[in-house]
Amino acid sequence: MRVSFRLLLIALAFCVPAVAAEQSVRVGAYHFPPYVFKPESEAPEGLVPELLEALNAAQSAYRFELVPTSVTRRYRDLTHARYDMILFESPDWGWQDIPLDKLNLQVVDAEVYVARKEEGRDQHFFDRLGDKRMALYNGYHYGFAGYNADQDYLTRNFNAVLTYSHDSNLLMLLHGRVDISVVTRSYLRLYQDEHPQESSQLLVSERADQVYYHHALLRPNGPIDAVRLQALLAQLQSSGKLGDLIRRYHLQVGRPERLEHANPMPR
Repeated sequence: MRVSFRLLLIALAFCVPAVAAEQSVRVGAYHFPPYVFKPESEAPEGLVPELLEALNAAQSAYRFELVPTSVTRRYRDLTHARYDMILFESPDWGWQDIPLDKLNLQVVDAEVYVARKEEGRDQHFFDRLGDKRMALYNGYHYGFAGYNADQDYLTRNFNAVLTYSHDSNLLMLLHGRVDISVVTRSYLRLYQDEHPQESSQLLVSERADQVYYHHALLRPNGPIDAVRLQALLAQLQSSGKLGDLIRRYHLQVGRPERLEHANPMPR
């Protein structure tokens, strides 16, 4: 009887279906405020870490994990399968020759020109860039430069100082070391909320250098495809959590508010 009972338990064990394990999805992230702050740190902050936390809490089929990369290394890391997807990217930012699955996130942001307020300075100050000193974020693709992110090109043609910090660029602007910076609009609004005194000294362009229509870019044959990701994001949208996140970071869902695209600038 003992032998038969033991055999019965073994048979039942084989009949019980195994619980499916969570599928790991590695999400590439580089320092891109306000989307990601310091992804290599123990506790990264920003929209992307919060969104991944919300996705993990809402379902159990996938486990989304942040994988640090860099603004210049992100292309190679995706093609080498060091991560599976990247969020809040544009296919125009150097991805044109890389095989990708794409999902339009229906999230809109922009980059705007910023100068220091001075007597007699108005929106016409942004009409010409070629005679201005510029503070730019190293590795970013700017509309006025034809999305050419090459350091030498930007330095040679636009008298640019390249850094890895919007705060540093705004500080140089306020101290008169540069004439114009180009800043992500969502980040600028967070900065203005936190630094009202400095904000009062800034002149912000009414015209955008570029408008972001953010996408998720996914590695072909990765653990998740665009259709499944869209379904998961739709669940967050229905619950109201995605909308709350988007608004808190001064972003928009769907069509952008009235903000004019930049025309080609004389150099």
